[in-house]
Amino acid sequence: MKTYFRLLSFAKPIEKYAIPYIICTIITVVFGTLNLAMLAPLLQVLFKGTGDAKIDTAESLVKPEGYNMGDWFMYLADKLYYDIGPYEALKYVCIVIVASVFISNLFRYLSQRIMENLRIHTLLNLRKAVFNNVMDLHLGYFTNSRKGDVMSKIASDVQVVQFSVTSTLQVAFKEPLQLIAYIIVLFALSTKLTLFSLAVIPVSAFFISLIVKKLRQQAREGQESYANMISYLDEALSGVKIIKAFNAIPFVKDRFNNESEYYSKIMRRMVRRQQMGSPVSELLGVIMVAVILMYGGSLVLNGQGDLEASEFITYIAIFSQVMRPAKALTDAFSNIHNGIAAGERVLELIDEKSTVTDKPDAKVVKAFNTAIRFENVRFAYGEKEILCDINLEIPKGKTIALVGPSGGGKSTLIDLIPRFMDVTDGAIHFDGIDLRDLTQESLRALIGTVNQETVLFNDTIFNNIAFARPEATQEEVEHAARIANAHEFILKAENGYETNIGDRGAKLSGGQRQRICIARAVLKNPPIMLLDEATSALDTESEKLVQDSLYKLMENRTTVVIAHRLSTIQNADKIVVLEAGRVVEEGTHHELLAKEGLYKRLIDMQQFVD
Repeated sequence: MKTYFRLLSFAKPIEKYAIPYIICTIITVVFGTLNLAMLAPLLQVLFKGTGDAKIDTAESLVKPEGYNMGDWFMYLADKLYYDIGPYEALKYVCIVIVASVFISNLFRYLSQRIMENLRIHTLLNLRKAVFNNVMDLHLGYFTNSRKGDVMSKIASDVQVVQFSVTSTLQVAFKEPLQLIAYIIVLFALSTKLTLFSLAVIPVSAFFISLIVKKLRQQAREGQESYANMISYLDEALSGVKIIKAFNAIPFVKDRFNNESEYYSKIMRRMVRRQQMGSPVSELLGVIMVAVILMYGGSLVLNGQGDLEASEFITYIAIFSQVMRPAKALTDAFSNIHNGIAAGERVLELIDEKSTVTDKPDAKVVKAFNTAIRFENVRFAYGEKEILCDINLEIPKGKTIALVGPSGGGKSTLIDLIPRFMDVTDGAIHFDGIDLRDLTQESLRALIGTVNQETVLFNDTIFNNIAFARPEATQEEVEHAARIANAHEFILKAENGYETNIGDRGAKLSGGQRQRICIARAVLKNPPIMLLDEATSALDTESEKLVQDSLYKLMENRTTVVIAHRLSTIQNADKIVVLEAGRVVEEGTHHELLAKEGLYKRLIDMQQFVD
């Protein structure tokens, strides 16, 4: 229940919906119950009119004492019968029933509208909370998590919570209220018969509890299996070219289909249990009605009961309706396990905390003036150490190149500067201030990045360039594109700057995508640039164009560049050689060649390959 009530907290302000819903539901229940209670006077008028009931004289009618609703209904029906005649009395009773049904259904409709608004409101708040928290998480979380699992929680699980939890809220208030109203009327008609009928309800509840016992565990297994399917689907669509190139289509198909079959198996087991609850509760309800019909009918036939024939028929009609809210509660109880299991997965994502947070008194930095300095920096993923004892200074206006074998920690070092992750030990100072004492937003506003993997969005070229500055003008975007050597190919595109580039820029070549990314960084115009092997995946012609764009981008900026092709960083102010997470050499190109160490070996190996 703790999970359920926490999920309901996303419906706030719930009183905006709850108060009108409660009012509408109470009116619905009162008049819905009245509809059935009116059967007694209706049957009384019909029985008297056909001579099948004892006909008293008008003078013999006595007002009932107390507040027994059934007695008052019968008294009023008899009074109408004698005052205006059988047919006119029948008309009045029918008019009252129609009016009651109209009011009941009108307010039922209004209550459903209110509940639907609450459901949509809750879904909106929950999905917002999940997505906002995911976007605030540190990069390390996404390294260790499956994207498909995150997508499943945001898309599918939230939807399950919406329908099961809020629908249960509706049932949890209305159906017990309706059940209580029916029982009150039943007691008003016959206390003895109602006490007998209530004694068999716990038997029904026991059988239902056995049916829904394992639903929650199965629901969680099903949602985890669904998340695996989404992961496999995402991987298959993202890597379709590689899959086809390696003839791995059968493997990918089998992996997805096996998971799909497992998911279907879980769903079949769940549905079997869920759907069993409804017919079982209905069967038990019919058995209960039959038992009461036999017991109560014998009392009426023998003249031992406190009900007349018309009242007994009304009693049976109302009692048959008792099983409807009971059945609705059973169905809701079956479905809530699915919602709670999905809710737990969603709340896990909401509760996930970023390890990179701003301090309450974090400072806002507005400019970069002197240097970025690494002091005894260590970084590790869990127990795996990536960087160890890094001491490095990046002066303002200088170009620092990072080189070394793969897995040496170059990308991790660059990611520490904008605080995508925080150091495990040591400190990084920005103009003498620890990065952890600065706000992330103000720090990243001074930093631009161009990565080896181009990250573009399924939008127009203009919007991709203006991504960091949505208010940028056409002239500013075009100026940035010219600096990035992208203006010419953009003009040749189908709709120029308004051309949609497809999913992840699929309609562009590798070089064109990279130049769009560079134009985006140019438009931001930050004082610090981080370049992570921005030309490594390009052909010679594209590399030349992109490299020329990068040189323009690096002018008058502080630049940290990871170099794959060492020939591109020979003019760097300082080259830092990393191996196994440690700085093993640093200096200019010529100084490092003279040392004849790792850098010299890397140069020789690359020249040999070329």
